[in-house]
Amino acid sequence: MEQSANRFLSLDVFRGMTIVFMIIVNNAGSGATPFAPLEHAKWFGFTPTDLVFPSFLFAVGNAMSFAMKKFAGLSNGAVVWRIIKRGAIIFLLGYLMYWFPFVRHDATGWHLSPISETRIFGVLQRIGLCYIFASLIIYFIKSKTSVIVISLLLLFGYWFILLIFGDHNDPYGMLTNYGTTLDKNLLGDAHLYHGEGVAFDPEGILSTLPAIVNVICGYYAGKFIQEKGKGYETISKLLLFGFLFIFLALCWNMSFPIAKKLWSSPFVLLTVGIDLVLISALVYVVEIKSWTKIRWTKFFTTVGKNPLPVYLFSELLIVILGWIYIGNANFNDWINTTVFQAIAPGAIGSLLFAICYMLVCWLFGKILDDRKIYIRV
Repeated sequence: MEQSANRFLSLDVFRGMTIVFMIIVNNAGSGATPFAPLEHAKWFGFTPTDLVFPSFLFAVGNAMSFAMKKFAGLSNGAVVWRIIKRGAIIFLLGYLMYWFPFVRHDATGWHLSPISETRIFGVLQRIGLCYIFASLIIYFIKSKTSVIVISLLLLFGYWFILLIFGDHNDPYGMLTNYGTTLDKNLLGDAHLYHGEGVAFDPEGILSTLPAIVNVICGYYAGKFIQEKGKGYETISKLLLFGFLFIFLALCWNMSFPIAKKLWSSPFVLLTVGIDLVLISALVYVVEIKSWTKIRWTKFFTTVGKNPLPVYLFSELLIVILGWIYIGNANFNDWINTTVFQAIAPGAIGSLLFAICYMLVCWLFGKILDDRKIYIRV
């Protein structure tokens, strides 16, 4: 995701806020159940945490609206190579992140973690794939109307596939939807996510199709802001479309439930709508009213400038800390029990750990920013 000197500050803040909240919700402290808004919906429904990942995809689209200007003058082959290379690197980083630390220990000693048991798809993998397909669609399909038609085909096509090929009694169930069937047949149980206690991947093959639309909408939102500028007309139209998307999502929810782990089509509309409302609020606060004198925006842009390395750092550090044992508990459990749960038992202690861990990751981003190190792919 390229940096650009002329990127609007509000878009950088949006991306930074997404990363900050993502780290908090991904790293709740142990020893207590987190606050309900900081957990994903069990299946159907929606919580603030469910907004994080689609917002990151939306931010990827925002960045594309600036970066794709650099494709001007390049041959089609060169553009396709750049797009696929960038997406493939992001995908590979995600795969290696799930394989990390590459070794495991048992009663017979240390062994290489088998590739046959490594999860193939995941968060970064979905980002890489959505980036590739959204970029190719937007680059080669010059007509906005045609892109809208393709987006509708992705949303409705996904719905129809679930209805036609899934379990007719429960087409939207975790183990009965066609996406799970497809993942098991093509990838095998061992390569899927098991965090739900069963082989099911919330970032599987089929549900990637509607997720592409999150990136496409982010692209056109960023492009619209650049073209219309920092004015009331801009935020009024963003709000109008945001509320329209939310309304359509709630209507569609009556026949196709909103579900993040299924990445249902109304979930896409709902999250895009909320993101448009948030972006319009940030344009008003940051660009129009210039409420930046206390430099609060710097906190978010510090990590927003290096989203990929900060995210990878947050995911890998928590694993490394889990290797360190103090007594019979690993470091993460030990510090939660002896510090955070002792200071504030329950959900508050869990949240304090998550905030403190986020600040450690923010410090990593600050070190990179101070040294003008911006890691791009």
